[in-house]
Amino acid sequence: MKFRPLVVGVGLVTVLTLAACGGPGGSADGERAAQPAIGADRRPVPSATQTANAEEDGDKDTTTAQISTFALDVDTASYGYARRTLQEGRWPAPAEIRPEEWVNAFRQDYAQPSGDGFAVHVDGAKLPSRDEAVMRVGLQTRGTDAAQRRPANLTFVVDVSGSMAEPGRLDLVKSALNKLLDQLAPGDQVSIVAFSDEATVLASMTPLTAREELRSAVDELVVDGGTNLESGLVAGYEEASKAFRTAATNRVILLSDGLANQGSTEWQAILDRVEEHAGKRVTLLTVGVGRDYGDELMEQLADNGDGMAVYVSSQEEADRIFATQLPATIELRARDAKAQVVFNPSVVESYQLVGYENRALDAEEFRDDTRDGGEIGPGHSVTALYALRLKPGAEGQLAQATVRWQDPDTRAASEESASLRADDLAGSVWDEAPVRLQVDVVVAAFAGYMRDKKAFGLDLSTLGEHASRLATDSEDPMVAELATLIDKARSVG
Repeated sequence: MKFRPLVVGVGLVTVLTLAACGGPGGSADGERAAQPAIGADRRPVPSATQTANAEEDGDKDTTTAQISTFALDVDTASYGYARRTLQEGRWPAPAEIRPEEWVNAFRQDYAQPSGDGFAVHVDGAKLPSRDEAVMRVGLQTRGTDAAQRRPANLTFVVDVSGSMAEPGRLDLVKSALNKLLDQLAPGDQVSIVAFSDEATVLASMTPLTAREELRSAVDELVVDGGTNLESGLVAGYEEASKAFRTAATNRVILLSDGLANQGSTEWQAILDRVEEHAGKRVTLLTVGVGRDYGDELMEQLADNGDGMAVYVSSQEEADRIFATQLPATIELRARDAKAQVVFNPSVVESYQLVGYENRALDAEEFRDDTRDGGEIGPGHSVTALYALRLKPGAEGQLAQATVRWQDPDTRAASEESASLRADDLAGSVWDEAPVRLQVDVVVAAFAGYMRDKKAFGLDLSTLGEHASRLATDSEDPMVAELATLIDKARSVG
């Protein structure tokens, strides 16, 4: 998906305020009055004449703006890096917090479609405050058997600059690459490019039948010099282009801390090159490592490269991504995937999409197949949360969600939709909503707090209680870790 300028918005204000008031003594109205939005007072629900101001604050008045459109995103790097910084006793930079990436880092339980498109799931629940609710749009692709997928051409572009000497960087990368070589199929091919001051091709495109040659190339990865990221990407794409196979999945995988300091460090020049190759069906995966990490550059590279951005800080995470997740999701299910949600203005007074600020599209771009969307692989889920203000006593259809995507090979466009009625909302997010929806709300609320705690003033103790309860209910170690991270944030903050 083509990069759009990063906007730090206030998309969690409704969900977060009410999540904070879920415990004893909470007052939703008091919290909202006491916690202004970033740089401005929170305005009342917009009327038709206040739409421009409402859009600046993030609320959309459904009388004039009942359509929400955005490109899909499966990045998770924002959560991975924030988790590491918190575990080290540091506070993540607000600009590095992208709530949708936090939510999409967690497992969902959406049913898969029978075909190669999407299943669309829409549900929601009432929030403690009167006439407010959260709505979840869940999109799911069908998984694949690694043995049945198409062959892959993978070009690994590995940062071996001086900063990669830190434990947990190059050593982690080398271990992960060796594990991946064990998982790939005989029809796959791999090339390896190393870069520091300049780029060096350690292995031209080599079939997996010659694994030992590839392992020898991995062993040659040693730290030296500066970070000429542009040189590495240019060499990597040249290798991928020379060996391009029409019937294969062609992908460049960048492993780096993203701290470019040589060659062209003007990001737009690098991004333009990546976008050009993405148009030629060579996609990009960025894998971030390191205590100091160029999050924004790596995220933008993935967006322009029609790929995704992940971050790893431990051997366990590296094993999960390289030995399990990557081999199973190498190929694509959908290109330029977009979502559009149409709200019923007789039921929904206003709405606010949580995150996705730099994925926003105009309504007319939804069916414009020349406009970039997101690239989605097999077995991927995408979740979007909306904070809603409902009209008192409103009944009937609340919203309809539609996903549009193109076939990876033929570029034929398809759509799938689902709707939600007001009486389908669970009566209470904390008592009646599905466990996974509750987890999503806690994760999104925590992300919003980390992004601007002064603006939202969340009660971390209450969120921690919800996370601990949900860890037991879901038996999910990631939710248990979430509870630990919330406690860590309380001590760090």
